Amino acid sequence: MPMAMRASMGVYQDDRIVEVACWAHVRRKFFDVHAANGSEIAKEALDRIGALYGVEATINGSSVDERRRQRQVQSRPIAEALKAWAQEISPRLSARSELAAAFRYMLARWLSLTRCFDDGRLALDNNPAERALRGVAIGRKNYLFAGSDRGGERAAAMYSLIETAKLNSLDPEAYLRDVLTRIADHPIKQISELLPWKWRPASKVAQAA
Repeated sequence: MPMAMRASMGVYQDDRIVEVACWAHVRRKFFDVHAANGSEIAKEALDRIGALYGVEATINGSSVDERRRQRQVQSRPIAEALKAWAQEISPRLSARSELAAAFRYMLARWLSLTRCFDDGRLALDNNPAERALRGVAIGRKNYLFAGSDRGGERAAAMYSLIETAKLNSLDPEAYLRDVLTRIADHPIKQISELLPWKWRPASKVAQAA
């Protein structure tokens, strides 16, 4: 077993962290099969998974409780029908085919894939997190050497601040310029005021004062 896989499995061994699998990764495997050979079975799998995303489109922005309720009513039956269909279809496929591998990938992670239906805080996929890390991945050869463990920790902190600023509809450059200018004189007990979701430009703070 590859070292990375062993490490990822070890994260969940003591039950402090629970795996929540990504539907986008499942969908991608069926998409690749369909793109390669036009498989009707792969197309049906894509349509069934697409129905789950259709539900999400109608509940985006709803409260956590409402998202959970709608997923229980709408999404779980779609998912259970998908599972039953997959268990019926997959034994008929060549075990060596990419299509069979896509079904195995999905069914092996079924519990983790369906946890989002029981918790409105969870998303169907981790696409937003992957998009946030894309800049790091693209430049990883440039970032191969951080100089030290502390340098790596500082880089991670900066990436976190930049991406969190984006999530809060801030211009990261303007945000960091303002914070770095003010932080030396800012009261340590009020440091949370400089976090992206609480931050106000110095000009607005002065006006309020």
